[in-house]
Amino acid sequence: MTGQAIHDYGMIQAGDRVLLGVSGGKDSLSLFHVLQHLKAKAPLPFSLAVATVDPGIEGFDPSPLGAYFAALDVPFFYERQEIAERAQTHMGNASFCSFCSRMRRGILYRVARDQGYTVLALAQHLDDLAESFLMSAFHGGQLHTMRAHYRVDAGDLRVIRPFVYVRERALADFAQRAALPVIADNCPACFRGPTERSRMKALLAAEERHHQGLFPSLLRAMRPLMGGADPALADTARHPPVP
Repeated sequence: MTGQAIHDYGMIQAGDRVLLGVSGGKDSLSLFHVLQHLKAKAPLPFSLAVATVDPGIEGFDPSPLGAYFAALDVPFFYERQEIAERAQTHMGNASFCSFCSRMRRGILYRVARDQGYTVLALAQHLDDLAESFLMSAFHGGQLHTMRAHYRVDAGDLRVIRPFVYVRERALADFAQRAALPVIADNCPACFRGPTERSRMKALLAAEERHHQGLFPSLLRAMRPLMGGADPALADTARHPPVP
């Protein structure tokens, strides 16, 4: 399914330099291994590196990932930024999670540019897109979700989400079976109380118990909102799907 999404949205082109944002969670570590596999098997050659942003949250230490990727001979970039500290004075009306996400995204953009990477890969999955879709409709009065593939406003970077067709539970199963070195997320802001995203997750889980086709239906509904292949890469559709 990941290969199909990469093909459908023209995510990876021959010669691309892909930087994967890895938090240490099951999703991003799973995406790393899938991209590594595709890199070895796909007809389109591309390079792959990893970047981790440490937000400076007490008790959360993703630095051991460096040794893991070094053993695999994969370029690894580590950035520690005191995002939690900055949030106290710069967060405004945003939630800490959204503030932290925006800050980490900006840091990943900078790392990609500094190191000469042109594509940033992120590990959000179908469940994430569905939760964002409901949050936007319920609380923002808009039909919106995460895009599968887009260019940043500056035009120099593309952002891809190869897991847009993949369920979270499939990633959890893969991470467990592959014994991936998952770093538990213990951010106090995430566990202080139920977030809107966790409420949407619970709502979707309850509805799926009654309607097994829920997520395929949501995917069909979200397709027009997920964007298409980059117009500058229009010939992507003529390539066969990546295995």
